[in-house]
Amino acid sequence: MTVNITPLHDRVLVRRLEEKETAKGGIIIPDTAKEKPQEGEVMAVGAGKIEKDHRVPLDVKVGDRILFGKYTGNEIKIDDQEYLILREEEILAKFNRAAKAASGRK
Repeated sequence: MTVNITPLHDRVLVRRLEEKETAKGGIIIPDTAKEKPQEGEVMAVGAGKIEKDHRVPLDVKVGDRILFGKYTGNEIKIDDQEYLILREEEILAKFNRAAKAASGRK
C-alpha cells in the first residue's frame, strides 16, 4: 500500500497493527474495552533532521515493525485509514527481521 504523504525531517508515518479480537481463553473483547495497539508498521519516513549543517538519516525504514509509547504522536486520517505521525525519538524499539519470522512459528 502506498501513501501519498511524506513526513518532514525526523518524522515517521505509522499504521497501527490491529490487535486480536479474542483473548487466550476464547473471550471476545469488545471494541470499547480494547486499548489502542502500541505496535505499528512504518509506512513513510522523512529525510532526517539537520544537525551541524548535515542531514542525519533515520534508523527506521518503510516496512519496519516498531513499538511506540501509548500517548505519543499525532493521529491523522488519510483515505479513511488512520495513521500516526511521530518523531523518531518517540519510537521505543524496532523488531528485527529474525524476530518477526520466529514469532510466526508455533
